Amino acid sequence: MAVARSILVALLAAVCIAISSAAAATSVNTTDFVGCLALHLPPGIVYTQSSESYSSVLEFSIKNLRFVTPATPTPLVIVKATHATHVRVAVRCGAAHGVRVRPRSGGHDYEGLSYRSLDAARSFAVVDLAALRAIRVDVRSRSAWVESGATLGELYYGIANKSARLGFPAGVGPTVGVGGHLSGGGFGLMLRKHGLAADHVVDAIMVDAKGRLLDRAAMGEDHFWAIRGGGGGSFGIVVSWKLLLVRVPATVTVFTVHRPRNQSASDLLTKWQHVAPALPRDIILRVVVQNQDAQFESLYLGRCAGVVATMTKMFPELGVTRRDCIEMSWIESVLYFAFYGTGKPKELLLDRGTKPDRYFKGKSDFVHEPIPRDVWESTWSWFLEDGAGLLILDPFGGRMGRVASSATPFPHRHALYNLQYYGFWWDNTTEASEQHMSWVRGVHREMEPYVSKSPRGAYVNYKDLDLGVNEYGGDGGGTSYETARVWGEAYFKDNFERLAAVKAKVDPSDFFRNEQSIPPLGLPGGNATTQN
Repeated sequence: MAVARSILVALLAAVCIAISSAAAATSVNTTDFVGCLALHLPPGIVYTQSSESYSSVLEFSIKNLRFVTPATPTPLVIVKATHATHVRVAVRCGAAHGVRVRPRSGGHDYEGLSYRSLDAARSFAVVDLAALRAIRVDVRSRSAWVESGATLGELYYGIANKSARLGFPAGVGPTVGVGGHLSGGGFGLMLRKHGLAADHVVDAIMVDAKGRLLDRAAMGEDHFWAIRGGGGGSFGIVVSWKLLLVRVPATVTVFTVHRPRNQSASDLLTKWQHVAPALPRDIILRVVVQNQDAQFESLYLGRCAGVVATMTKMFPELGVTRRDCIEMSWIESVLYFAFYGTGKPKELLLDRGTKPDRYFKGKSDFVHEPIPRDVWESTWSWFLEDGAGLLILDPFGGRMGRVASSATPFPHRHALYNLQYYGFWWDNTTEASEQHMSWVRGVHREMEPYVSKSPRGAYVNYKDLDLGVNEYGGDGGGTSYETARVWGEAYFKDNFERLAAVKAKVDPSDFFRNEQSIPPLGLPGGNATTQN
């Protein structure tokens, strides 16, 4: 604690002069902003709301139909960057003319904050990174440089094309953008063996609030710490990341077994909470609960005989046999979990999707003590309701539990598991929306006594505006640190204070801002000065 406090004191001392001598607020001039972009950027990459292709460019990376409505406040301008220089120009023009800029990589932000605002009165621009998607894999050094606009599917495909014995421990969804995933920490099916995706970031190239292009050495270790899990849209725009890849065996094993409620699913879920976090690091056993069924899904970094022996010893009640197992390569396992099947061509990983196809709402928790059996039994009634969604249980343990909570901004490493509540629907009606969102919020409320407390935790990559939002004054002044703590400590716990201190050092004017961005930590006696 003393070390953490000394870090904060040092950071605040470094920004005293910058904040106390901050320039007067920059007035918003949208006409000059657009003119600045037109002057300094090549034709064909700047889309204003009057552009013929504006809607298609905006919706290309949107994954949630909840935010494709006439009432949704959308960006004044979209800059479809194809080079880091374009990002620098957008930031510099925005800073000069009072228009804030939000980065978007894959568009999977659960609340759409990478491309929409809650306030129609304040103009903002989006730098779309989808065209910045180059991937350079170096097998010899087991590393890769990946641009933020690449998807996880493209990253996995690029690695597999270079080596069958290398992989990367990131998420299951192939259309998720690399930039957003790493910015929130990122976890997937190898987290128990290798930890978070962000744990394997060893360098990055980013554009800061002054429009400078910085690598790790230039940005400094505090800034580098913040971008690896502190959430996107607060500390600058990362255009590329250097990743350390991990070794994978020639053969891995997967299985999926279903256990309905009437076949002891409640007993199995209760036992799973004790077993899954304690399994050997080479195994993950996650659960998807939907309808009246618990679906147990596993990836084992080895052959079938090994996982069957371990399950027989540690979780015999699940009844896993050799017939349940499928042996395959690591890249085939990526396809298996992404598309729920075997024999899929790996080129499917390159399909980014072009239109949002569903409405959804997510929430999350972290569980530190096993939830009692009677609670699981009572939970089944929720899945009989109209609008029922699903629960996803991702176990931790293994490598996760061996890393300090302050090593990166992600503080929840010592939980038993992450619990995600997910509702989705296709009907474009108010009734359907209210029904499904009420289900998600209702189950989340029901679980409150059994999950983390003081604060109740949440995962920043499952962004949730129900936790709270930043409040900006009518003059465009910044939100207070105390206001932001309501949601910030849910995501980051004690790390939130350090994130706010880093923000005060690298972006004291709060240029990179959204409804759940990190605010600058104020000096004693007041908040950091912010611009309009």
